Amino acid sequence: MKITAIETLVCHAKMRNWIFVKVITDQPGLWGWGEATLEWHTRSVVGAIEDIAQLLVGEDPRWIEYLWQMMYRQHFWHGDNVVRGTAISGIDIALWDILGKIHGVPCHELWGGRVRDHIRLYCHLGGGRMEDFYQTDNAKRFGELAQEAVENGFTAFKSMAVPETMPIEGLKPIKYAEDCVRAMREAVGDEVDIMVDCHARPSPRMGMLFAKALEPYGLYFLEEPCWPETADDIAFIQRSVKTPIATGERLIGIYAFRDLLEKHAASIIQPDITHCGGLSEVRRIAALGEAYRVAIAPHNPQGPVSTAASVEFGFSTPSYIICESVHNDVHWRKDIVTEGYSVKKKGRLVLPNKLPGLGIEINEAEVRKHPFQQEVLQRSFYSDGSIGDW
Repeated sequence: MKITAIETLVCHAKMRNWIFVKVITDQPGLWGWGEATLEWHTRSVVGAIEDIAQLLVGEDPRWIEYLWQMMYRQHFWHGDNVVRGTAISGIDIALWDILGKIHGVPCHELWGGRVRDHIRLYCHLGGGRMEDFYQTDNAKRFGELAQEAVENGFTAFKSMAVPETMPIEGLKPIKYAEDCVRAMREAVGDEVDIMVDCHARPSPRMGMLFAKALEPYGLYFLEEPCWPETADDIAFIQRSVKTPIATGERLIGIYAFRDLLEKHAASIIQPDITHCGGLSEVRRIAALGEAYRVAIAPHNPQGPVSTAASVEFGFSTPSYIICESVHNDVHWRKDIVTEGYSVKKKGRLVLPNKLPGLGIEINEAEVRKHPFQQEVLQRSFYSDGSIGDW
């Protein structure tokens, strides 16, 4: 059995282009689907996949670890940058899809079988553009969005209630974030879990101030309170508040997570399966996290293959607690994919996939109805005109 080709299909889906990866074999009807979506870097990732494909065509798709090592260690540069890591991830996911199809079982059966009956999903409330964040009715709007999420069956949701700030600011942004989180908590009560994503915008000191201000509201977790490059500062925030701190979506590979975990910088790690090295690497990251008794909740705002991979990983991973879900980004999402798992609306619980591999199939004709479009690059500025973090 040999790999004969590796193809990419780009599908424009509003704020990002989904990059689907198809690994084709010499066995009739046998191929695997992966995803390598990376916002604002679509051409770079497609090119990286074309470069890496030279190493794999002609190889046995069942030798997944061998091929992963080939992708990671060849070309002189290791795969620890986001473009190369994303390209490796997309191909690796597709190889696991193939292996599941060869053996006629879902991917989670390849990794020791199920450890749970269902996986809980959470949604993202968004928060609008940052320049609109200080409108006086925004707290009320967050409360309304929180109620809508619960009405749609979710028992957990995330929001971007923390606005952009300069390295040091006064009370206004702190009070704003507190008002928004208070409105959400009052809207849904204590039985619904609320997460707040800082998007690594604050400086370490501002991140600490936000963490302290939001501590009374019992957040399920506070995400990326400052830059991931400053793991010592994230660790300091983690030690200073009762709120669990989550981070990791921008880290590529096990070595980056090793450094984070050694500093005890997070209660929840959030590797993105489409960036960190695929299903092969995220399983190693999860195993390392087990040694520190840290939970895992993958970053997953991309397309349907990313979600299927996150779900399969979750069913076989003991420390997995919850899965990020995108359910209303484009109204034609269901037209391009068939999925082997099902979702109970009440509680938004994913039931196990019973189909081989990832349990998905991409409708290539439908994908071609949504060809590549250049994403609108996001820019962010502080009040004095200096560059901020988007």
